[in-house]
Amino acid sequence: MTDTFSNFVDTFKNVGVARAYGDPVQLGGQEVIPVALVTFGFGGGAEGEADGGASGGGGGGMVLPLGVYRNDGGSVTFRPNTVVTLVCLVPLISVLGAAVRRAIRAAKS
Repeated sequence: MTDTFSNFVDTFKNVGVARAYGDPVQLGGQEVIPVALVTFGFGGGAEGEADGGASGGGGGGMVLPLGVYRNDGGSVTFRPNTVVTLVCLVPLISVLGAAVRRAIRAAKS
């Protein structure tokens, strides 16, 4: 178990800002830096190992490309990824619509 934990530590010791911001890339005469939302998690458990019980673990992650920073002649601007922005707004709009619908029903009664 100790070897597994130290392997996880070695693998993920550099996780952080370096994973959210990519290396600068030249694209169409402009320098762009990709930006992403990176999240991950791990879990593990051991139950009754001495008695021959089961143990296990797992993990998962998600990366959402948020957009790019664009350097065009000394002026840096952020260009969002519109597809991801729209996908992230769908739950917010759904909740807002349900709240408005409930408010209208409450006002009518």
